[in-house]
Amino acid sequence: MPHPIMFREDDMGLAEVRGIALGFPEAFEKISWGRPVFCAPKMFVMYGGSVKSSAEGGVRSGPKNHYVQYPHSILIKVDDSDRKALEQDPRFFYPAYMGPFGWLGLDFAVQKVDWVEVAELVDSSFRLVAPKRSIKQLDGR
Repeated sequence: MPHPIMFREDDMGLAEVRGIALGFPEAFEKISWGRPVFCAPKMFVMYGGSVKSSAEGGVRSGPKNHYVQYPHSILIKVDDSDRKALEQDPRFFYPAYMGPFGWLGLDFAVQKVDWVEVAELVDSSFRLVAPKRSIKQLDGR
């Protein structure tokens, strides 16, 4: 059973993210987990994310996990040297599933989006996962 689509083409910031991400060497878009994902060939940015939180269930059912959605956000891979500073910023969140693998989310709904900053974050994420030839191509522009 395919994952349900979790975005709309007119979602806040999606067009801008798409414009930034598809500007990287060998970048392409696909839908994974119901969300737009940008790869080159490995994933370097995802539009939309969620946070796993625990809510107490009934006596018999015990604790249940549920997900808080951040539909207007991106997930990016971050360098360990930047992680602590970014985690202090209220716009960033620790995404379900991806967080333990070095990813953070940036929520566009918290304040006005600085697209120059987003482009820099996407660039950093790309450089952490892209093949050396793609990074060389990027630097040669």
